[in-house]
Amino acid sequence: MKIKVCGMKHTENIQGVLALQPDFMGFIFYPKSKRFVGDGLEAISGINFPTSVQKVGVFVNETTETILSYHQKMDFQYIQLHGDEPPEQCLELKKKGLKIIKAISTAKGADFSHAAAYESVCDYFLFDTPTEAYGGSGIKFDWSVLDSYHGSVPFFLSGGIGLDELEAVKAFQHPQLFALDVNSKFEIEPGLKNIDQLAALFQSKIQ
Repeated sequence: MKIKVCGMKHTENIQGVLALQPDFMGFIFYPKSKRFVGDGLEAISGINFPTSVQKVGVFVNETTETILSYHQKMDFQYIQLHGDEPPEQCLELKKKGLKIIKAISTAKGADFSHAAAYESVCDYFLFDTPTEAYGGSGIKFDWSVLDSYHGSVPFFLSGGIGLDELEAVKAFQHPQLFALDVNSKFEIEPGLKNIDQLAALFQSKIQ
């Protein structure tokens, strides 16, 4: 199983996580987020990322033009749209050569019929806990709702996943489960990851 470490913003911390060789690393460009990259963009864009680590730019209800301007500086492989973006915007970005992850909030009794409109324009879905802050809540949702997801698009599992959930993750079975997305449960403070805890994750047999 692939692992994405999201919400990175500090140069030295990023380099520490890169040493663990995650499959994906996410950078949040949502000004209201506590993990907003902000003034650290120049330093981050100067880091030499190995080709094995896919850089993901995370945006919430942002314009295509702004997303592409950040892409020019960061050279993302993926764009994660974590707001209420329509399928048309996903297609616009795909036409620019970017791969798309579309976040979809889940809840008890979730209806995944709305996800069908995105199937032809997204490479992956990311199922996350509903929150007014658009993610980063540290709250786990009931994974059993994903039994109702029968789509063809593989997904990232997100929402409050920490070391305590590893056995549950190993036991969770779904034909479209592709990767874990971890963030707040592996932090010392918002945007600063606990390298030791992440190392324990990568040393487990979760991958």
